[in-house]
Amino acid sequence: MLLHDTALIYGRYLRQSLRSRFALLFGVLMPLLYLVFFGPLLTGLPLGERGSSWQLLVPGLLLQLGLFGASFAGFSVIIENGQGVVERMRVTPVSRLALLLGRVLRDATVFVFQAVLLVLAAVVMGLRAPLTGVLIGFAFVALLTVSLGSLSYALAMRVRTPGEFGPLINAVSMPSMLLSGLMLPMTLAPGWLDVLSHFMPFRYLVDAVRDAYVGSYTSTAMLYGVLVAVGLVALSVTVGTRVFRTSGA
Repeated sequence: MLLHDTALIYGRYLRQSLRSRFALLFGVLMPLLYLVFFGPLLTGLPLGERGSSWQLLVPGLLLQLGLFGASFAGFSVIIENGQGVVERMRVTPVSRLALLLGRVLRDATVFVFQAVLLVLAAVVMGLRAPLTGVLIGFAFVALLTVSLGSLSYALAMRVRTPGEFGPLINAVSMPSMLLSGLMLPMTLAPGWLDVLSHFMPFRYLVDAVRDAYVGSYTSTAMLYGVLVAVGLVALSVTVGTRVFRTSGA
């Protein structure tokens, strides 16, 4: 029943995404601009990390794609509330968990597709990374999307208005980007800032993907990254499902 309901909701929202091809491609534009205009600035710099500057930057851009894209996913629920879609779903027997999973799995599919486009562009510009590491990076993008998408939808069910939702998301996403070392490794930061960044869960995901891109699959950073990613998914889906149930979506 849950699988059937999830597939039903997933298919509905995926078809919506496929009908909006411009939005599908536009989502990858910002990381692509960073890749084109920021990436060459890192070439040849002593960054103190293993691998090339592309192996340092591209993992951060992949997770940036998931961070900003999934964080703002809740806007669609706010729009649906205004159109009465959520109200009509309220009277159906579809599982509340499926209503959440269908949405976040659609988001994960979209952002992994965009991540593939970003990596292909990076390869053209000079990225060289093992295929296994690239695939691991896509897996982390999917897990991050499911986590943040679940929390974003849960917040949207509570906030209800775009004017409240947008500033709240910006207040969380910008510090998350700056403290997780998406653009540059936090080991280059002052000691106090490096210590502070360890309280940001996304840092562990970034470090894990960077290790994957240099072929280090059994490192401590990889272990921490997997544990944090799985823990975030479990916590976020639990919170999101509870909100969907109590809100009657």
